[in-house]
Amino acid sequence: MVKIRTFTERDRPVLHALFARARKGSPSDSLWGHDESEAAVYLRPYMDLEPGSLLLAIDGGRVIGYLAGCLDSAAFPSEVARVDQAIRRYRPFLRPRSAGFFARGLVDVAWAALRRAPVAGDFHDPRWPAHLHINVVPEARGSGAADRLMDHWLERVTDHGVAGCHLQTVAENMRAIRFFKRKGFVAHGPARVIPGLRYKGRRVHQRTMVWNP
Repeated sequence: MVKIRTFTERDRPVLHALFARARKGSPSDSLWGHDESEAAVYLRPYMDLEPGSLLLAIDGGRVIGYLAGCLDSAAFPSEVARVDQAIRRYRPFLRPRSAGFFARGLVDVAWAALRRAPVAGDFHDPRWPAHLHINVVPEARGSGAADRLMDHWLERVTDHGVAGCHLQTVAENMRAIRFFKRKGFVAHGPARVIPGLRYKGRRVHQRTMVWNP
Protein backbone atom coordinates (compact mmCIF):
# COMPACT_ATOMS: atom_id res chain seq x y z
CA MET A 1 0.00 0.00 0.00
CA VAL A 2 1.30 3.47 -0.91
CA LYS A 3 2.07 5.64 2.11
CA ILE A 4 2.69 9.39 2.22
CA ARG A 5 5.17 11.18 4.46
CA THR A 6 7.02 14.49 4.48
CA PHE A 7 10.57 15.04 3.28
CA THR A 8 13.59 14.57 5.55
CA GLU A 9 17.21 15.45 4.80
CA ARG A 10 18.13 11.80 4.26
CA ASP A 11 15.75 11.78 1.26
CA ARG A 12 17.75 14.38 -0.66
CA PRO A 13 19.89 12.04 -2.81
CA VAL A 14 16.95 9.71 -3.49
CA LEU A 15 14.79 12.59 -4.72
CA HIS A 16 17.55 13.92 -6.94
CA ALA A 17 17.76 10.52 -8.63
CA LEU A 18 13.99 10.26 -8.94
CA PHE A 19 13.61 13.82 -10.30
CA ALA A 20 14.85 12.96 -13.79
CA ARG A 21 13.42 9.43 -13.97
CA ALA A 22 9.88 10.43 -13.03
CA ARG A 23 9.52 12.74 -16.04
CA LYS A 24 10.78 10.40 -18.74
CA GLY A 25 8.58 10.03 -21.80
CA SER A 26 6.16 12.85 -20.97
CA PRO A 27 5.79 16.17 -22.83
CA SER A 28 7.40 17.80 -19.78
CA ASP A 29 10.30 15.32 -19.75
CA SER A 30 12.93 18.05 -19.55
CA LEU A 31 13.48 21.70 -20.30
CA TRP A 32 17.00 22.14 -21.56
CA GLY A 33 18.30 18.64 -20.90
CA HIS A 34 20.49 19.20 -17.82
CA ASP A 35 19.00 17.53 -14.74
CA GLU A 36 21.14 19.28 -12.13
CA SER A 37 20.23 22.80 -13.18
CA GLU A 38 16.58 21.89 -13.69
CA ALA A 39 16.47 20.40 -10.18
CA ALA A 40 17.77 23.77 -8.95
CA VAL A 41 14.52 25.23 -10.28
CA TYR A 42 11.89 22.60 -9.54
CA LEU A 43 13.18 20.52 -6.62
CA ARG A 44 15.97 21.91 -4.44
CA PRO A 45 14.22 25.17 -3.46
CA TYR A 46 11.38 23.13 -1.99
CA MET A 47 13.81 20.99 0.01
CA ASP A 48 15.55 24.08 1.32
CA LEU A 49 12.70 26.56 1.84
CA GLU A 50 9.51 24.57 2.46
CA PRO A 51 10.36 20.96 3.38
CA GLY A 52 7.08 20.58 5.27
CA SER A 53 5.23 20.90 1.96
CA LEU A 54 7.40 18.33 0.17
CA LEU A 55 5.49 15.05 0.27
CA LEU A 56 6.87 11.62 -0.66
CA ALA A 57 4.97 8.54 -1.86
CA ILE A 58 6.47 5.33 -0.44
CA ASP A 59 5.75 1.79 -1.62
CA GLY A 60 7.55 -1.12 0.01
CA GLY A 61 10.10 1.24 1.51
CA ARG A 62 10.91 2.77 -1.90
CA VAL A 63 10.20 6.36 -2.92
CA ILE A 64 8.06 6.23 -6.07
CA GLY A 65 6.92 9.83 -6.33
CA TYR A 66 6.80 13.23 -4.70
CA LEU A 67 4.81 16.45 -4.57
CA ALA A 68 6.73 19.69 -4.08
CA GLY A 69 4.33 22.30 -2.75
CA CYS A 70 4.32 25.87 -1.57
CA LEU A 71 1.53 27.38 0.53
CA ASP A 72 2.30 31.02 -0.34
CA SER A 73 3.88 31.60 -3.73
CA ALA A 74 4.39 35.31 -2.95
CA ALA A 75 6.85 34.36 -0.19
CA PHE A 76 8.74 31.91 -2.43
CA PRO A 77 11.27 32.77 -5.17
CA SER A 78 9.44 33.03 -8.48
CA GLU A 79 9.99 30.46 -11.20
CA VAL A 80 11.51 33.14 -13.42
CA ALA A 81 13.99 34.07 -10.68
CA ARG A 82 14.85 30.41 -10.06
CA VAL A 83 15.40 29.79 -13.77
CA ASP A 84 17.60 32.88 -14.09
CA GLN A 85 19.71 31.81 -11.10
CA ALA A 86 20.11 28.25 -12.44
CA ILE A 87 21.14 29.52 -15.87
CA ARG A 88 23.72 31.90 -14.38
CA ARG A 89 25.15 29.19 -12.14
CA TYR A 90 25.24 26.22 -14.51
CA ARG A 91 25.34 27.94 -17.93
CA PRO A 92 23.40 25.15 -19.65
CA PHE A 93 23.35 27.16 -22.89
CA LEU A 94 27.03 26.24 -23.28
CA ARG A 95 26.30 22.50 -23.13
CA PRO A 96 25.82 20.75 -26.50
CA ARG A 97 22.71 18.93 -25.32
CA SER A 98 21.08 22.16 -24.10
CA ALA A 99 22.13 24.75 -26.66
CA GLY A 100 19.29 23.88 -29.03
CA PHE A 101 16.69 24.65 -26.37
CA PHE A 102 17.96 28.18 -25.92
CA ALA A 103 18.28 28.79 -29.66
CA ARG A 104 14.71 27.58 -30.19
CA GLY A 105 13.60 29.75 -27.28
CA LEU A 106 14.79 32.92 -29.04
CA VAL A 107 12.95 31.86 -32.19
CA ASP A 108 9.76 31.08 -30.24
CA VAL A 109 9.76 34.43 -28.42
CA ALA A 110 10.12 36.26 -31.75
CA TRP A 111 7.42 34.05 -33.31
CA ALA A 112 5.04 34.77 -30.41
CA ALA A 113 5.73 38.52 -30.57
CA LEU A 114 4.89 38.64 -34.27
CA ARG A 115 1.59 36.86 -33.61
CA ARG A 116 0.93 38.69 -30.34
CA ALA A 117 0.66 35.30 -28.69
CA PRO A 118 1.26 34.93 -24.93
CA VAL A 119 4.35 33.07 -23.73
CA ALA A 120 4.76 30.98 -20.59
CA GLY A 121 5.55 32.75 -17.34
CA ASP A 122 4.84 33.04 -13.65
CA PHE A 123 1.30 33.10 -12.29
CA HIS A 124 0.34 35.44 -9.45
CA ASP A 125 -3.20 35.74 -8.14
CA PRO A 126 -4.19 36.04 -4.45
CA ARG A 127 -7.17 33.79 -5.09
CA TRP A 128 -4.80 30.86 -5.67
CA PRO A 129 -1.63 31.55 -3.63
CA ALA A 130 -0.43 27.95 -3.20
CA HIS A 131 1.22 25.95 -5.98
CA LEU A 132 2.64 22.48 -6.59
CA HIS A 133 4.73 20.20 -8.81
CA ILE A 134 4.05 16.46 -8.80
CA ASN A 135 6.09 13.58 -10.23
CA VAL A 136 5.64 9.80 -10.07
CA VAL A 137 8.02 7.25 -11.63
CA PRO A 138 6.56 5.68 -14.81
CA GLU A 139 6.22 2.17 -13.37
CA ALA A 140 4.14 3.50 -10.46
CA ARG A 141 1.60 5.39 -12.55
CA GLY A 142 -1.82 3.94 -11.93
CA SER A 143 -0.80 2.75 -8.46
CA GLY A 144 -2.73 5.48 -6.68
CA ALA A 145 0.45 7.28 -5.63
CA ALA A 146 -0.44 10.52 -7.46
CA ASP A 147 -3.96 10.47 -5.99
CA ARG A 148 -2.68 10.02 -2.46
CA LEU A 149 -0.04 12.74 -2.86
CA MET A 150 -2.61 15.18 -4.21
CA ASP A 151 -5.19 14.33 -1.54
CA HIS A 152 -2.64 14.94 1.23
CA TRP A 153 -1.55 18.20 -0.38
CA LEU A 154 -5.05 19.58 -0.85
CA GLU A 155 -5.85 18.65 2.74
CA ARG A 156 -2.75 20.59 3.84
CA VAL A 157 -3.85 23.61 1.80
CA THR A 158 -7.30 23.47 3.38
CA ASP A 159 -6.02 22.92 6.92
CA HIS A 160 -3.79 26.01 6.65
CA GLY A 161 -6.72 28.15 5.53
CA VAL A 162 -5.17 28.92 2.14
CA ALA A 163 -7.64 30.43 -0.32
CA GLY A 164 -6.71 28.18 -3.24
CA CYS A 165 -3.99 26.50 -5.26
CA HIS A 166 -2.67 26.72 -8.80
CA LEU A 167 -0.38 24.62 -10.94
CA GLN A 168 1.17 24.92 -14.36
CA THR A 169 1.53 21.93 -16.64
CA VAL A 170 2.01 21.19 -20.32
CA ALA A 171 -1.26 21.50 -22.21
CA GLU A 172 -0.27 18.65 -24.52
CA ASN A 173 0.13 16.25 -21.57
CA MET A 174 -3.44 15.00 -21.69
CA ARG A 175 -2.86 12.32 -19.04
CA ALA A 176 -1.84 15.01 -16.56
CA ILE A 177 -4.68 17.33 -17.57
CA ARG A 178 -7.25 14.58 -17.02
CA PHE A 179 -5.75 13.77 -13.62
CA PHE A 180 -5.80 17.38 -12.43
CA LYS A 181 -9.38 17.83 -13.62
CA ARG A 182 -10.37 14.72 -11.69
CA LYS A 183 -8.85 16.25 -8.55
CA GLY A 184 -10.96 19.38 -8.99
CA PHE A 185 -8.64 21.72 -10.91
CA VAL A 186 -10.00 23.79 -13.79
CA ALA A 187 -8.19 25.53 -16.65
CA HIS A 188 -7.52 29.23 -16.14
CA GLY A 189 -6.54 31.65 -18.89
CA PRO A 190 -5.09 30.89 -22.32
CA ALA A 191 -2.52 28.22 -23.10
CA ARG A 192 0.87 29.91 -23.56
CA VAL A 193 3.82 28.89 -25.73
CA ILE A 194 6.76 27.52 -23.72
CA PRO A 195 9.79 28.98 -25.52
CA GLY A 196 12.31 26.38 -26.60
CA LEU A 197 10.41 23.30 -25.49
CA ARG A 198 9.38 20.64 -28.02
CA TYR A 199 7.48 17.38 -27.86
CA LYS A 200 7.66 15.11 -30.90
CA GLY A 201 9.08 18.06 -32.81
CA ARG A 202 6.21 20.43 -32.04
CA ARG A 203 5.86 23.50 -29.84
CA VAL A 204 4.14 22.92 -26.52
CA HIS A 205 2.10 25.20 -24.32
CA GLN A 206 1.77 26.03 -20.64
CA ARG A 207 -1.63 25.37 -19.10
CA THR A 208 -2.49 27.07 -15.79
CA MET A 209 -5.06 25.27 -13.64
CA VAL A 210 -6.64 26.40 -10.37
CA TRP A 211 -8.42 24.82 -7.39
CA ASN A 212 -10.37 26.18 -4.44
CA PRO A 213 -11.35 24.36 -1.25
